[in-house]
Amino acid sequence: MNWGVVSGIATLVSMLAFIGVVAFSYSGRRKAEFDRLARVPLEEGQQP
Repeated sequence: MNWGVVSGIATLVSMLAFIGVVAFSYSGRRKAEFDRLARVPLEEGQQP
């Protein structure tokens, strides 16, 4: 196993992790929670 193979495997694992995070973020099941979390900064008290 040379460095080219190790580099290719690391690239593949990184790409799969990225695709997993994107799929998790855009899944419809999480929309309600993400909408709630997006409103948190607007609902908390404002400080001068």
